[in-house]
Amino acid sequence: MSKQFQGYIYLSLAMALVGSTVIASKVIASGLPPFTATALRFALAFPLFLVLMRATATEWPRLQGREWLILLVQAGAGSVGYTTLLISGLRLTPAADAGVIIGTLPIVSAAIAIVLLGERPDRSILLAIALAAAGVLSIVFRADSGGTHSLLGNILVFGAVVCEGLFILINKRLTTAISPLALSTLMAGLGVAVSAPIALLEIPQAAAITTQSITAVAYYALVPTVGGFLLWYAGLAKVSGTEASVFTALAPVSAVFLAFAMLGEPISANQLIGIACVLAAVLSLGFRLPNTRRSRSEAG
Repeated sequence: MSKQFQGYIYLSLAMALVGSTVIASKVIASGLPPFTATALRFALAFPLFLVLMRATATEWPRLQGREWLILLVQAGAGSVGYTTLLISGLRLTPAADAGVIIGTLPIVSAAIAIVLLGERPDRSILLAIALAAAGVLSIVFRADSGGTHSLLGNILVFGAVVCEGLFILINKRLTTAISPLALSTLMAGLGVAVSAPIALLEIPQAAAITTQSITAVAYYALVPTVGGFLLWYAGLAKVSGTEASVFTALAPVSAVFLAFAMLGEPISANQLIGIACVLAAVLSLGFRLPNTRRSRSEAG
Protein backbone atom coordinates (compact mmCIF):
# COMPACT_ATOMS: atom_id res chain seq x y z
CA MET A 1 0.00 0.00 0.00
CA SER A 2 1.48 3.35 -1.05
CA LYS A 3 2.06 6.25 1.33
CA GLN A 4 -0.50 8.37 -0.52
CA PHE A 5 -3.18 5.68 -0.43
CA GLN A 6 -2.65 5.26 3.32
CA GLY A 7 -3.18 8.99 3.66
CA TYR A 8 -6.44 8.73 1.72
CA ILE A 9 -7.73 6.04 4.09
CA TYR A 10 -6.83 8.12 7.16
CA LEU A 11 -8.52 11.21 5.71
CA SER A 12 -11.67 9.26 4.80
CA LEU A 13 -12.05 7.89 8.33
CA ALA A 14 -11.38 11.30 9.85
CA MET A 15 -14.08 12.97 7.77
CA ALA A 16 -16.59 10.22 8.59
CA LEU A 17 -16.06 11.15 12.24
CA VAL A 18 -16.50 14.85 11.41
CA GLY A 19 -19.91 14.00 9.96
CA SER A 20 -20.88 12.37 13.25
CA THR A 21 -20.25 15.64 15.09
CA VAL A 22 -23.48 17.01 13.57
CA ILE A 23 -25.55 14.39 15.38
CA ALA A 24 -23.56 14.78 18.61
CA SER A 25 -23.78 18.58 18.47
CA LYS A 26 -27.55 18.46 17.99
CA VAL A 27 -27.83 16.47 21.24
CA ILE A 28 -25.35 18.75 23.02
CA ALA A 29 -27.22 21.88 21.91
CA SER A 30 -30.32 20.75 23.81
CA GLY A 31 -28.54 20.61 27.16
CA LEU A 32 -25.26 22.57 27.25
CA PRO A 33 -24.11 26.11 26.33
CA PRO A 34 -21.62 26.11 23.41
CA PHE A 35 -18.41 27.25 25.16
CA THR A 36 -19.11 25.04 28.18
CA ALA A 37 -19.51 22.04 25.89
CA THR A 38 -16.34 23.00 23.99
CA ALA A 39 -14.27 23.39 27.15
CA LEU A 40 -15.56 20.06 28.47
CA ARG A 41 -14.79 18.39 25.14
CA PHE A 42 -11.15 19.40 25.19
CA ALA A 43 -10.79 18.96 28.96
CA LEU A 44 -11.71 15.29 28.45
CA ALA A 45 -9.53 14.84 25.37
CA PHE A 46 -6.37 16.64 26.54
CA PRO A 47 -5.37 14.14 29.29
CA LEU A 48 -5.84 11.26 26.85
CA PHE A 49 -3.51 12.90 24.38
CA LEU A 50 -0.94 13.42 27.14
CA VAL A 51 -1.14 9.72 28.08
CA LEU A 52 -0.68 8.73 24.43
CA MET A 53 2.34 11.02 24.13
CA ARG A 54 3.93 9.48 27.19
CA ALA A 55 3.13 5.92 26.12
CA THR A 56 4.65 6.48 22.67
CA ALA A 57 7.58 8.60 23.93
CA THR A 58 6.52 11.42 21.60
CA GLU A 59 8.60 14.55 22.07
CA TRP A 60 7.26 18.10 22.31
CA PRO A 61 8.30 20.19 19.30
CA ARG A 62 10.54 23.24 19.63
CA LEU A 63 8.54 26.02 18.03
CA GLN A 64 9.30 29.63 17.17
CA GLY A 65 7.09 32.49 18.31
CA ARG A 66 5.42 32.82 14.91
CA GLU A 67 4.54 29.12 14.92
CA TRP A 68 2.92 29.36 18.35
CA LEU A 69 0.80 32.18 16.97
CA ILE A 70 -0.26 29.99 14.03
CA LEU A 71 -1.22 27.19 16.41
CA LEU A 72 -3.17 29.58 18.62
CA VAL A 73 -5.10 30.90 15.61
CA GLN A 74 -5.70 27.34 14.43
CA ALA A 75 -7.02 26.25 17.83
CA GLY A 76 -9.12 29.38 18.29
CA ALA A 77 -10.66 29.37 14.82
CA GLY A 78 -10.87 25.63 14.31
CA SER A 79 -11.05 23.72 17.58
CA VAL A 80 -13.14 26.29 19.46
CA GLY A 81 -14.75 28.16 16.57
CA TYR A 82 -16.04 25.06 14.80
CA THR A 83 -17.53 23.49 17.92
CA THR A 84 -19.17 26.60 19.35
CA LEU A 85 -20.61 27.79 16.04
CA LEU A 86 -21.91 24.34 15.13
CA ILE A 87 -23.60 23.87 18.51
CA SER A 88 -25.01 27.41 18.40
CA GLY A 89 -26.34 26.88 14.88
CA LEU A 90 -27.94 23.56 15.79
CA ARG A 91 -29.93 25.29 18.52
CA LEU A 92 -31.78 27.00 15.66
CA THR A 93 -31.61 24.74 12.62
CA PRO A 94 -32.30 21.02 11.99
CA ALA A 95 -29.44 18.51 11.90
CA ALA A 96 -30.26 17.72 8.25
CA ASP A 97 -29.67 21.36 7.26
CA ALA A 98 -26.39 21.41 9.17
CA GLY A 99 -25.26 18.22 7.45
CA VAL A 100 -25.95 19.76 4.05
CA ILE A 101 -24.15 23.01 4.89
CA ILE A 102 -21.11 21.05 6.05
CA GLY A 103 -21.07 19.76 2.48
CA THR A 104 -19.57 23.09 1.42
CA LEU A 105 -16.40 22.12 3.30
CA PRO A 106 -14.49 20.77 0.26
CA ILE A 107 -15.07 24.02 -1.65
CA VAL A 108 -14.07 26.18 1.32
CA SER A 109 -11.02 24.01 2.08
CA ALA A 110 -9.88 24.02 -1.54
CA ALA A 111 -10.11 27.81 -1.62
CA ILE A 112 -8.04 28.05 1.56
CA ALA A 113 -5.43 25.65 0.17
CA ILE A 114 -5.10 27.67 -3.04
CA VAL A 115 -5.31 31.19 -1.59
CA LEU A 116 -3.49 30.84 1.74
CA LEU A 117 -1.14 27.93 1.01
CA GLY A 118 -0.34 28.94 -2.57
CA GLU A 119 -0.91 25.44 -3.91
CA ARG A 120 -1.37 24.95 -7.66
CA PRO A 121 -3.66 21.95 -8.15
CA ASP A 122 -3.43 19.90 -11.35
CA ARG A 123 -6.44 19.09 -13.51
CA SER A 124 -7.15 15.71 -11.91
CA ILE A 125 -7.47 17.31 -8.47
CA LEU A 126 -9.68 20.08 -9.88
CA LEU A 127 -11.86 17.40 -11.49
CA ALA A 128 -12.14 15.61 -8.15
CA ILE A 129 -13.13 18.89 -6.47
CA ALA A 130 -15.74 19.49 -9.19
CA LEU A 131 -17.19 16.01 -8.63
CA ALA A 132 -17.32 16.61 -4.89
CA ALA A 133 -18.99 19.99 -5.43
CA ALA A 134 -21.56 18.38 -7.75
CA GLY A 135 -22.34 15.87 -5.05
CA VAL A 136 -22.78 18.62 -2.50
CA LEU A 137 -25.10 20.59 -4.79
CA SER A 138 -27.17 17.48 -5.40
CA ILE A 139 -27.67 17.12 -1.65
CA VAL A 140 -28.34 20.84 -1.12
CA PHE A 141 -30.98 21.16 -3.84
CA ARG A 142 -33.14 18.29 -2.64
CA ALA A 143 -36.88 18.23 -3.17
CA ASP A 144 -37.84 17.11 0.32
CA SER A 145 -36.90 20.37 2.05
CA GLY A 146 -39.77 20.60 4.51
CA GLY A 147 -39.36 21.47 8.15
CA THR A 148 -38.31 24.47 10.16
CA HIS A 149 -35.29 26.36 8.80
CA SER A 150 -33.34 29.23 10.33
CA LEU A 151 -31.23 31.65 8.30
CA LEU A 152 -29.23 32.66 11.37
CA GLY A 153 -28.73 29.03 12.33
CA ASN A 154 -27.52 28.19 8.83
CA ILE A 155 -25.14 31.17 8.85
CA LEU A 156 -23.67 30.00 12.16
CA VAL A 157 -23.17 26.49 10.78
CA PHE A 158 -21.48 27.90 7.65
CA GLY A 159 -19.21 29.91 9.96
CA ALA A 160 -18.29 26.60 11.56
CA VAL A 161 -17.42 25.25 8.10
CA VAL A 162 -15.05 28.16 7.47
CA CYS A 163 -13.41 27.55 10.84
CA GLU A 164 -13.03 23.84 10.06
CA GLY A 165 -11.46 24.65 6.72
CA LEU A 166 -8.86 26.82 8.45
CA PHE A 167 -8.33 24.23 11.14
CA ILE A 168 -7.54 21.33 8.84
CA LEU A 169 -5.22 23.21 6.48
CA ILE A 170 -3.54 26.11 8.25
CA ASN A 171 -0.93 23.94 9.94
CA LYS A 172 0.67 23.56 6.50
CA ARG A 173 2.10 27.03 7.20
CA LEU A 174 4.26 25.60 9.98
CA THR A 175 7.95 25.21 9.17
CA THR A 176 8.79 22.94 12.11
CA ALA A 177 7.83 19.28 11.71
CA ILE A 178 5.31 18.26 14.38
CA SER A 179 4.10 14.70 14.81
CA PRO A 180 0.33 14.16 14.44
CA LEU A 181 0.04 13.16 18.11
CA ALA A 182 1.95 16.18 19.40
CA LEU A 183 -0.08 18.51 17.17
CA SER A 184 -3.35 16.95 18.30
CA THR A 185 -2.29 17.35 21.94
CA LEU A 186 -1.42 21.00 21.40
CA MET A 187 -4.77 21.63 19.70
CA ALA A 188 -6.65 20.09 22.61
CA GLY A 189 -4.65 21.99 25.22
CA LEU A 190 -5.03 25.31 23.43
CA GLY A 191 -8.71 24.53 22.92
CA VAL A 192 -9.19 24.31 26.68
CA ALA A 193 -7.20 27.50 27.25
CA VAL A 194 -9.25 29.48 24.73
CA SER A 195 -12.74 28.19 25.62
CA ALA A 196 -12.57 27.79 29.42
CA PRO A 197 -12.53 31.51 30.35
CA ILE A 198 -15.61 32.16 28.20
CA ALA A 199 -17.30 29.04 29.55
CA LEU A 200 -17.19 30.58 33.03
CA LEU A 201 -19.55 33.29 31.77
CA GLU A 202 -22.05 30.61 30.77
CA ILE A 203 -22.43 29.15 34.27
CA PRO A 204 -25.91 30.72 34.75
CA GLN A 205 -27.04 28.88 31.59
CA ALA A 206 -25.76 25.48 32.72
CA ALA A 207 -28.81 24.62 34.84
CA ALA A 208 -30.43 22.68 31.98
CA ILE A 209 -27.61 20.13 31.62
CA THR A 210 -28.91 16.70 30.60
CA THR A 211 -27.38 13.23 30.77
CA GLN A 212 -27.72 12.91 27.00
CA SER A 213 -25.76 16.11 26.39
CA ILE A 214 -22.94 15.01 28.70
CA THR A 215 -22.80 11.63 26.95
CA ALA A 216 -22.66 13.38 23.57
CA VAL A 217 -19.79 15.58 24.76
CA ALA A 218 -17.93 12.49 25.98
CA TYR A 219 -18.38 10.85 22.57
CA TYR A 220 -17.28 14.06 20.85
CA ALA A 221 -14.15 14.19 23.02
CA LEU A 222 -13.16 10.55 22.68
CA VAL A 223 -14.04 9.67 19.08
CA PRO A 224 -14.06 12.66 16.69
CA THR A 225 -11.56 14.66 18.76
CA VAL A 226 -8.94 12.07 19.75
CA GLY A 227 -9.51 9.64 16.89
CA GLY A 228 -10.31 12.27 14.30
CA PHE A 229 -7.33 14.51 15.08
CA LEU A 230 -4.88 11.62 14.85
CA LEU A 231 -6.36 10.27 11.63
CA TRP A 232 -6.53 13.66 9.91
CA TYR A 233 -3.02 14.79 10.75
CA ALA A 234 -1.57 11.38 9.89
CA GLY A 235 -3.29 11.59 6.50
CA LEU A 236 -2.45 15.24 5.88
CA ALA A 237 1.24 14.46 6.36
CA LYS A 238 1.09 12.16 3.32
CA VAL A 239 -0.82 14.32 0.79
CA SER A 240 -1.13 17.92 -0.36
CA GLY A 241 -3.62 20.32 1.17
CA THR A 242 -5.68 20.47 -2.04
CA GLU A 243 -5.89 16.67 -2.21
CA ALA A 244 -6.99 16.61 1.43
CA SER A 245 -9.73 19.15 0.68
CA VAL A 246 -11.49 16.63 -1.57
CA PHE A 247 -11.90 14.19 1.31
CA THR A 248 -13.77 16.78 3.35
CA ALA A 249 -16.72 15.98 1.05
CA LEU A 250 -17.12 12.73 2.98
CA ALA A 251 -18.34 14.67 6.03
CA PRO A 252 -21.84 15.39 4.61
CA VAL A 253 -22.07 11.80 3.36
CA SER A 254 -21.43 10.59 6.89
CA ALA A 255 -23.92 13.12 8.26
CA VAL A 256 -26.66 12.00 5.85
CA PHE A 257 -26.26 8.31 6.69
CA LEU A 258 -26.05 8.97 10.42
CA ALA A 259 -29.15 11.17 10.26
CA PHE A 260 -30.92 8.23 8.63
CA ALA A 261 -29.57 5.63 11.06
CA MET A 262 -29.86 7.60 14.31
CA LEU A 263 -32.57 10.20 13.67
CA GLY A 264 -34.74 8.24 11.27
CA GLU A 265 -34.52 10.84 8.50
CA PRO A 266 -35.18 9.46 4.98
CA ILE A 267 -32.53 9.47 2.25
CA SER A 268 -33.77 10.91 -1.05
CA ALA A 269 -32.73 9.90 -4.58
CA ASN A 270 -30.74 13.09 -5.19
CA GLN A 271 -28.94 12.61 -1.88
CA LEU A 272 -27.84 9.18 -3.13
CA ILE A 273 -26.67 10.81 -6.39
CA GLY A 274 -24.72 13.35 -4.36
CA ILE A 275 -23.11 10.63 -2.28
CA ALA A 276 -22.13 8.76 -5.46
CA CYS A 277 -20.44 11.92 -6.83
CA VAL A 278 -18.53 12.43 -3.59
CA LEU A 279 -17.32 8.83 -3.51
CA ALA A 280 -16.32 9.08 -7.19
CA ALA A 281 -14.26 12.18 -6.37
CA VAL A 282 -12.41 10.37 -3.61
CA LEU A 283 -11.86 7.23 -5.68
CA SER A 284 -10.58 9.28 -8.63
CA LEU A 285 -7.68 10.37 -6.44
CA GLY A 286 -6.93 6.80 -5.43
CA PHE A 287 -6.44 5.72 -9.07
CA ARG A 288 -4.06 8.55 -10.02
CA LEU A 289 -0.55 7.52 -10.99
CA PRO A 290 1.73 7.76 -7.89
CA ASN A 291 4.65 9.33 -9.73
CA THR A 292 2.49 12.00 -11.31
CA ARG A 293 0.78 12.73 -8.02
CA ARG A 294 4.02 13.06 -6.09
CA SER A 295 5.83 15.25 -8.61
CA ARG A 296 2.94 17.67 -9.04
CA SER A 297 2.14 17.80 -5.33
CA GLU A 298 5.72 18.76 -4.56
CA ALA A 299 5.69 21.37 -7.33
CA GLY A 300 2.83 23.10 -5.51
